[in-house]
Amino acid sequence: MNVVVLGASGFLGRHVCHALREAGEQVVAVPGRGPGGLDLLTAGSERIAALVTEAGADAVVNAAGRAWNADEREMHAGNAELPAVVAHALALTPRPPRTVQLGSVHEYGAGTAGASTHESSEPQPVTPYGRTKLLGTLAVLDASRAGGPPAVVLRIANVCGPGTHPGSLLGSVAARLAGPVRDRPLSSGPAELRLPALRAWRDFVDVRDVADAVVRAVRADAGDVVGEVINIGSGTAVHTRELVHRLVALSELPVRIVEETPSGGHTRSDTEWLQLDVARAANVLGWEPRRSLDQSLRDLLAAVSPPISTPGRNRR
Repeated sequence: MNVVVLGASGFLGRHVCHALREAGEQVVAVPGRGPGGLDLLTAGSERIAALVTEAGADAVVNAAGRAWNADEREMHAGNAELPAVVAHALALTPRPPRTVQLGSVHEYGAGTAGASTHESSEPQPVTPYGRTKLLGTLAVLDASRAGGPPAVVLRIANVCGPGTHPGSLLGSVAARLAGPVRDRPLSSGPAELRLPALRAWRDFVDVRDVADAVVRAVRADAGDVVGEVINIGSGTAVHTRELVHRLVALSELPVRIVEETPSGGHTRSDTEWLQLDVARAANVLGWEPRRSLDQSLRDLLAAVSPPISTPGRNRR
């Protein structure tokens, strides 16, 4: 199959391109903004349609979007407006390809503690990111259900693994472990790692497992997936405090974690429990997560710095 990947230079996009190629598909990688990339919003529907037509695309994966270092206006442009532009562009092609839109668990909003969120749950996002991602989901599904380009949305849990963005909790901790913390002289004692209060429970899934799910969504029978939302996650919520402590333990570095509570007290603006029901992914895509959380964390650390085998050794 010929598959066009939009946002191919991003964290998810890079892994999706690799997984598709490993599966034997022909990939046209379209990087986002930057040197050699394409600003999809300013490119316009006609240019995107021409690119997809020239590629002879059987499927288009939209891995583009904005999450980190972006305000709500930028998130709206990247997460809500862009999917609508892509849907319109694909409708202009002679043979509209299947769209695989990468959504987010944050579209659901607050989960129920101790329970999993099913695709039938009514989305009630509480953050700008969640709200704008939901608008993108609705744009591609509404177009598909109205007879436009066929589309499926993979609603993805929090993603970790090699290449995790440094703006995320795990990405920022890994970067600090690989840099300032690792470079400290051993004689100075444990490093102090200051973090916001860690209260949330989150469903984490390895980025390579997400990429495998994309491959399956590209290949699945249209009748099984078109017009559907499919959750992609581990199906288990993990406390972020436990997760950070495990990442530090795997680094084998002497670190003391200090959680800082804002002076105004508990000020979280997002939800404290997110856990996905992933039964539909198993039933429809034959997909389930294969990589353990420990493997994801180890590979995240290895990607930012050479592994440490023995505490206290000469680290540089």
